[in-house]
Amino acid sequence: MKRVSITGRIAAWLIVGLWGAPVDAASSHQDLTQLRVQVEQFLLSQSTGLPGKVSVSALAIDPRLKLASCDQLQMSLAAGSRIWGRTSVGVRCSAPQVWTIYVQANVQVMAEYLVAAAPLAPGHIITEQDLAKSHGDLAKLPPGVFTDASQAIGRAVYVPLSAGTVLRQEMLRVLPVVQQGQKVILNTMGEGFKVSAEGTALTSAGDGQRVKVKMGNGRVVSGLARQGGLIEVIF
Repeated sequence: MKRVSITGRIAAWLIVGLWGAPVDAASSHQDLTQLRVQVEQFLLSQSTGLPGKVSVSALAIDPRLKLASCDQLQMSLAAGSRIWGRTSVGVRCSAPQVWTIYVQANVQVMAEYLVAAAPLAPGHIITEQDLAKSHGDLAKLPPGVFTDASQAIGRAVYVPLSAGTVLRQEMLRVLPVVQQGQKVILNTMGEGFKVSAEGTALTSAGDGQRVKVKMGNGRVVSGLARQGGLIEVIF
């Protein structure tokens, strides 16, 4: 496999597949403009579910690349790439000739995110009054930011926070609703039935987190922790 690096205004680089013959001047060439559009469409489909407004811009592919027209295109995020910010998409042709290029793109996610409305001390339990909203590109922020108040309310502040601090998951702790060794009620539910039994929590867990419970017969069951020492198992 030969790696070809192209200088100048590079938006992609080509790994030439030597499994087949080189593309000659008489061969039909891949439409690079259309290929760029397909990359943008791929990234938009992958970004479904992200908060706010998503916009994608793939960098222009160097027109000097003469790629054989492809009947079977496959796209994937390059190893280590994330769906937003500066990212890279692998585009592979498997027929009639094998070639692969990597196209760089920018994915902007404009959305509201939460900041501290006032200074917050460690141990403080977050309420709605502690939160303010800001707006910007999430791709330019550190990972783990909160975009909805319900994600932060009820958590405990872990480190001192000044007003305006962008709130991230590492800054707020989930308070356990179930403690290790606590006696709990296990509710097993399905369509048309509900069975309750007592057990002992083997770990601590916050609301909605998974916890293992040891039943009276020694069986260990996994469920979701809820307020009031309840564990849900839903079929």
